[in-house]
Amino acid sequence: MLRAAFMKLFSLCWKPFGGDDGDGGREGREGLLWFRDVGRYASGEFSMAVVQANQVLEDQSQIESGPFGTFVGVYDGHGGPEAARYVCDNLFRRFRDVTSEGRVVTPDTIRRAFLETEEGFTALVSQLWMSRPQMATVGTCCLVGVISQRTLYVANLGDSRVVLGRKIGNTGGIAAIQLSTEHNANLEAVRRELMELHPTDPQIVVLKHGVWRVKGIIQVSRSIGDVYMKHAQYNREPINGKFRLSEPMNMPILTACPTILPHTLQPNDSFLIFASDGLWEHLTNEQAVDIVHSHPRAGSAKRLIKAALQEAARKREMRYSDLRRIDKKVRRHFHDDITVIVLFLNHDLISNGLNQGPTISIRSALEH
Repeated sequence: MLRAAFMKLFSLCWKPFGGDDGDGGREGREGLLWFRDVGRYASGEFSMAVVQANQVLEDQSQIESGPFGTFVGVYDGHGGPEAARYVCDNLFRRFRDVTSEGRVVTPDTIRRAFLETEEGFTALVSQLWMSRPQMATVGTCCLVGVISQRTLYVANLGDSRVVLGRKIGNTGGIAAIQLSTEHNANLEAVRRELMELHPTDPQIVVLKHGVWRVKGIIQVSRSIGDVYMKHAQYNREPINGKFRLSEPMNMPILTACPTILPHTLQPNDSFLIFASDGLWEHLTNEQAVDIVHSHPRAGSAKRLIKAALQEAARKREMRYSDLRRIDKKVRRHFHDDITVIVLFLNHDLISNGLNQGPTISIRSALEH
């Protein structure tokens, strides 16, 4: 059982096209950049791209499309790739199983899928504690979008983000509307929430080197994994001393309960940009939406990543061409792993309530 769980954790988190071959679009690579320029899903077209910066790619992502609608996941791992890979392997499966019970998508079914995935990963940490105790310090942000009927449900843990591009009347203009709530300690609302939950802990958030961190360690307050910040029995030797708290943990410091926001899709809602924090470090919501709106659909995700990399190079006063030559691991000093999925919305498909597009299951390339 332990071996099976271990092998499943490290299974490759990608497959070429999924259910209906031929609709996944063209796949390609440019150095550390992997992309699918354009493909079809149940409610329109999509574009997808990932660029690696870490020695081991810590971002994972997927698009699943079928009778239930469309499921998009962006998983921004930290401390290692294991939690993001586990979520990529398990969260959609649990969502599908929970949803099939009542044959309907609701905030509660999505929440149950998140919490069951968290429980599964915690059980895996317990199984591997003697051989791989560092698994207790691995976690991942999780951004999920589910399109069912005419409703988009956005569920989020951490600081990945989904932004809607909405047409402004007949002006030809486009508005950028953020649809996700973030859980990063650099946001005042998040710090305030943490202090309210932990009123007797003056060190619940600490400013270190100009960055606010939970307990001076981690930037996000919600995640899957990071069990060393949720269960006292894992906050001890032999995990690395930088993760161990000096005072007893009387209650979980982090949570895996997502913020879930429903959005009724409108005819002027044009596209959705799902992306890990690595993109939003370099592009504003408005810049990202304008780039997608002002260019052809094909290659939209790749174009956004390249714009972010060009900005990262500019900040370091170097040429983009020079940045492209920097290898993984060293590249992390310039930018993070970046995942982008753009969904273009076909309201004729959405309004009839039928999922007539291909059944697809696409996961991003694992790594080089």
